[in-house]
Amino acid sequence: MHNRLNAYILDHKKKIVFFIISLCLSVLVVGSTYSFGLLGPLSVLAIAGLGIFMVSLFRNPRTGVWVYLVYCFVLGFLVKYFLQIPVGLALDGILLLTWASILVHMKNFDWSRLRNEHVLFSLVWFAISILQLLNPYGGSFLGWFNELRFAALSWLLVAPFVFLLFNRIADLNRFITGILLLSLVATLYGMKQLYLGLSQGEQIWMNAGNAGTHIINGKLRVFSMYSDAGQFGASQAIMAVIALTLAAGPFSFVKKVTFAFFALVFLYGMAISGTRGALFALAAGLVASLFLSRNFAVLVVGMIFCAAGFGLLKYTDIGDHIFQVHRLRTALDPKDASLAVRLENQHKLSYLLDELPFGAGLGMSGMNGTTYNADRPIANIPPDSYWVKVWVMYGVVGLSIWFALTCYIIGKCGGIAWKIRDPKLRVKMIALTAGTVACFICSYGNEVMNGMPSSVIMFMSWAFIFIAPGLDRQQIQLETDGTDI
Repeated sequence: MHNRLNAYILDHKKKIVFFIISLCLSVLVVGSTYSFGLLGPLSVLAIAGLGIFMVSLFRNPRTGVWVYLVYCFVLGFLVKYFLQIPVGLALDGILLLTWASILVHMKNFDWSRLRNEHVLFSLVWFAISILQLLNPYGGSFLGWFNELRFAALSWLLVAPFVFLLFNRIADLNRFITGILLLSLVATLYGMKQLYLGLSQGEQIWMNAGNAGTHIINGKLRVFSMYSDAGQFGASQAIMAVIALTLAAGPFSFVKKVTFAFFALVFLYGMAISGTRGALFALAAGLVASLFLSRNFAVLVVGMIFCAAGFGLLKYTDIGDHIFQVHRLRTALDPKDASLAVRLENQHKLSYLLDELPFGAGLGMSGMNGTTYNADRPIANIPPDSYWVKVWVMYGVVGLSIWFALTCYIIGKCGGIAWKIRDPKLRVKMIALTAGTVACFICSYGNEVMNGMPSSVIMFMSWAFIFIAPGLDRQQIQLETDGTDI
């Protein structure tokens, strides 16, 4: 009897362990519900989920990257839902845990793959950002630290992921599919906000001073799961560029229709955000996509259509009764009051930065500026642009370096996409390159490159483009061997 029991346990140990864990969790949920109400079981489930995540992460570091990508999309929602909890710190936690897992498995990776400009430039920019701690203008340390997390640290930590962990076409396909589906969910949630209303946490956030920029003429500028409407609209424009480029690729009819559907949904999301700068992201991204396609006849036709669209917005009043169309039209009005305020702010900043070639330091502009350095005049002038924010924090010297590094990477990505031989892979690289062009251009009007999820999409897109020549060789070899994936 004893031997048979031991044999049964050995044969079914996984089921038994699962049963014991489930039983313990059930008891904990019941007990915590009795003692703490709804907060109790939610805490138990959160701890259980964290345990599963930790086990999966340290078995395979890729888990951390995918969880990080998803978390970047929902961060804005969580910030507004859990108003008293610093959920943004979980971003850094996931990154650090993923790196801990990578170091545990470090013998499994080819570290020589990190010898490239993308990783090198992220390290250079991080070093420059660290040196800003010595800026004689003397800002708050907490402001510097909080700005460092997004302005430089995330780039440094995210840039190597693709080079170390992802080296297959399947990984690239998962990345593209993932950002398309997550962006679709964001659009659907934005439609929920528009037609069904805001959640309690979102309404509290609006009442805390954000209604002034998100309610225009009584109409809601949809922000979906993101930090604000500017980030949502810009991200939707970027994803529309990627989807439209893929829809024109050498794929099956079903895939073309699917990509076109995604593009239309994202264009709608861009419109309901009321983000005027997204229009320039869309135009710049599509021009880059058409140029890299090397079909110059299509490029000319596309340019004509773009010019016609801008002409309709600028020189006619067609559709002006529609709020979203009217918002886009004001982006082309040189007399627009918002544009005048932005130019006036830039004039004030120019005066204050005249004797600060290295800027005022990290955390001296934008939200961190008003939070941690409100006693400094320069911190209370809205940058209204990531380009301007970099100028304020790093000065004209830092802005020149940042601009040169970014343009170099985008230029190299364009060169890589231009030379890819496999037609399907080439279109994917063109789509990602055009998306990063859209993100960079749109950041002149909004703080897009420094926000989630646009920044992580851009960093990972750059990395996938950098490894594309190796993927291209894989594809050519597979076709030579008679295998087409």
